[in-house]
Amino acid sequence: MGLWNFVKDKGKNLFGGAAEAATIEDNLKLEVEELGLDATGLDISVDGDTVKVEGDAVSQEMKEKIILAVGNVEGVAQVEDNVAGVNPVFHTVEKGDTLWAISKKTLGNGARYQEIFEANQPMLNHPDKIYPGQVLRIPQD
Repeated sequence: MGLWNFVKDKGKNLFGGAAEAATIEDNLKLEVEELGLDATGLDISVDGDTVKVEGDAVSQEMKEKIILAVGNVEGVAQVEDNVAGVNPVFHTVEKGDTLWAISKKTLGNGARYQEIFEANQPMLNHPDKIYPGQVLRIPQD
């Protein structure tokens, strides 16, 4: 369980302007569904610029991917995770970062960048398409 910070003015734009909380929740749930993530057992709600994820996830991996899917959206500053499990390891992409550099920094070996790419699919569709402010999941052994 934790509170994860995201860059509010970065990420995928799902809203196209000021939107009501109900619309934001619906758009976030639709985003999770369109990514093919299984949110069974989870409740996703919005309170201002904070998204709350509560319940029992189908797996630790799915929990982490859903946190990233709803957090890497423009207008979301935080994701509050009230889902049981191990706290995930995330990395916020900085200007000039590559998956190789992130892998070297977080996993000790740049050649393991493919593990980070795979851990962030389907949100990432190409290893070179990351951007500053994006939060990535770092797989743990």
